[in-house]
Amino acid sequence: MSREAKRTVDVVVLTMNDRDVEFRTAMASVLAQQGVDLRVVIVGNGVEPDYVPDGVRAVTLAENTGIPQGRNVGAEALAGGGAEFVLFFDNDAVLPAPDTLTRLIAEFDRHPHAAYVQPRIADPATGETLGRWVPRLHSSDARRSGVVTVMAEGIVLVRRADFDAVGGWPGHFFLFHEGIDLSWRFWDLGRVGWYAGDIEVHHPATNPARHKPFYRLVARNRVWVARRRLPAPLVPAYLASWIVISLWRFRSSGNLGVWIRGFAEGLRGGAGERHPMSWRTVWRLTRAGRPPLV
Repeated sequence: MSREAKRTVDVVVLTMNDRDVEFRTAMASVLAQQGVDLRVVIVGNGVEPDYVPDGVRAVTLAENTGIPQGRNVGAEALAGGGAEFVLFFDNDAVLPAPDTLTRLIAEFDRHPHAAYVQPRIADPATGETLGRWVPRLHSSDARRSGVVTVMAEGIVLVRRADFDAVGGWPGHFFLFHEGIDLSWRFWDLGRVGWYAGDIEVHHPATNPARHKPFYRLVARNRVWVARRRLPAPLVPAYLASWIVISLWRFRSSGNLGVWIRGFAEGLRGGAGERHPMSWRTVWRLTRAGRPPLV
């Protein structure tokens, strides 16, 4: 591929200096990508990055602002450079082949209405793709590509213009469900998401509940998503469905009390500005197979 034909990608990676080997492997896989022009930034979330490869920018945040806000900071640090895409990339992920990014970009060319393309994430040791990594209902067939209405936030390629148009990630979410908020705003822009089940990337199959605030934040942020993005009549129906689902999922975890307190925290406020999606978007999401009730 000629230099003139190369596509431009901003890459945002966060670090807390706690995964030295994994982080170096992740960065090597990004910098090995061929056929693209990359601009890469490492955001130290509450730390000064202890590893910054040549040609890579670094930003140090005085405190851990959480994943979505750290990504916003990284995207802003690279703003104005004219990149066509932004890759948000976990620091323990790996792009297994040097043409992974060009293959993801080709999906945008085949699906011009897509605001983001989600690859299939697989554990590098087992090859397993977790259900939560397949951003649709009926996730048993992880290799089936198609339109999706949400995203697995850890590895996703986004059109830069669309990302800027919707205002980026909901930074105050800190962790969990920020991808629902962002993807719904893309859909309200008239775009879609695309899941490329035949393009594999690697990420360890870890349990998100290992994070201490997991149960509180998933409950709080679920309320915030509803209050920020849904038409008023749908808010109680959405929350009721997730109360039932969450009580079933977490009934034996011993953390239902924490979950309930998080849900109450979300009801008390803090969701941020309310910009509900249009009823047309509700219908488009429903036609795509996932009405904004589950």
